[in-house]
Amino acid sequence: MIRITVLFNRLGPYHHARLSSLATRCDLSCVEISSVDQTYQWEKIEGASGLKRVTLFADADADLQPRKEMQQRIGVALEELQPHVIAIPGWSGRAALAALLWCRLHHVPAIVMSDSQAIDQNRRWWKETIKRCVVEQFSAGLVAGSPHIDYLQKLGMPNRVIFTGYDAVDNQFFRSASDRVRRNATDLRQNFDLPERYFLASNRFIKKKNIPLLLRAYASYRKYSGGTPWSLVLLGDGELQSDIIRMREELGLVNTVIMPGFKQYNELPLYYGLASAFIHASTTEQWGLVVNEAMASSLPVLVSKRCGCATDLVQCGRNGFTFDPYDVEELAGLMMKLSSGECDLTTMGKISWKIIGGWGTDNFTENFMRAAKAVINAPTNRPTLLDTLILKGLGLR
Repeated sequence: MIRITVLFNRLGPYHHARLSSLATRCDLSCVEISSVDQTYQWEKIEGASGLKRVTLFADADADLQPRKEMQQRIGVALEELQPHVIAIPGWSGRAALAALLWCRLHHVPAIVMSDSQAIDQNRRWWKETIKRCVVEQFSAGLVAGSPHIDYLQKLGMPNRVIFTGYDAVDNQFFRSASDRVRRNATDLRQNFDLPERYFLASNRFIKKKNIPLLLRAYASYRKYSGGTPWSLVLLGDGELQSDIIRMREELGLVNTVIMPGFKQYNELPLYYGLASAFIHASTTEQWGLVVNEAMASSLPVLVSKRCGCATDLVQCGRNGFTFDPYDVEELAGLMMKLSSGECDLTTMGKISWKIIGGWGTDNFTENFMRAAKAVINAPTNRPTLLDTLILKGLGLR
């Protein structure tokens, strides 16, 4: 059986779901860099069955640790695990670079796990040139979807060793849990003080999530809606929370925009199950796993064209629509379209479920194993001096 080690900066619910599936197909271990971070408020996740888990910095943010200490701990962990293949998230973090250097020096093939797309940010030629030098040292790629294949190809990786399915959630969990919620909808709406009809958004409250535009679009929608407008539920919190609360007041939306705060993984199906549609308005988003969750919960979706998942997951007019995240009136019009009775929301939700069925943890596992088998017997050339210097130099940042 193939021994595979997967690196993640921190294990969250999504990683747990993927690794639980992958552990059924290989001798799997996971190197978790840190059990906490400053970005996500997830509760700590216990290890998946059949998975050996090594945490390098328990209860400490890895980003705050000395570079040499991280490199040493990664090296010790990989020496002990002796994997046949290593999967690494991205190509720029200190931990990723240290793991890739170890792979190159020990002739172990590395798979890059990536959901970067070309439009994520302005790309500078010299940075892309350096990035190509790093990407060329991986043996294969497991990426999120179509735009991510294109970008990895631009960075020099052959299409034959690029596989999709990296960004997946436990579809069945969200489907089953949201269905249970709907069977008890009347009582749950009353207990949690949720409206009969609402749009749902779930984000960290940071700039790229584009919540101010969403609020302006929602205010415009309410102004011109001919019938009874739906409410808007915003899940999450973050650095812009006070600004969002102030904007909600300025737009006169205090009674119609509901902000329950951040919710843990197991709490999310309540809000998906009682929602009428889901909106994700980011100005840049490598993928957008909340869209997976919403579709697995059988919801119609409105998704920004800048989200990496839009190309593969949204079939316009069938399970939802895409929109320009800088166009307030376009989003307002789509909100009106969904809430007016013009669209068959139940059918759209069913199509969402059908589409997302091809993008779950089974697909992640199948394509991960295809990537592993593609590289397990492939020759790994000894790194040149330039290869080593690039990895070491980037790791000093």
